[in-house]
Amino acid sequence: HYGDGEFVVLKPGRYVICAVSKVKIPVEALRYWNPALQEAYATPVEALARWKQINP
Repeated sequence: HYGDGEFVVLKPGRYVICAVSKVKIPVEALRYWNPALQEAYATPVEALARWKQINP
C-alpha cells in the first residue's frame, strides 16, 4: 500500500513493477510512487510522465 511518504508491503516479494515502464523495482530501491493511483515508478522520469498524463 502506497501512502504519503511511506509504503507498506502487503504481499511478500522482492520487487514491484513500474506502472509506466514495466521495469522491476527492488523494494529496497523504491523511491517514487503515487498514493492516489497506488502506482510505483522506477525513476522520477516515469513519475513525471504519469503526472503529465493525468494533468494535461
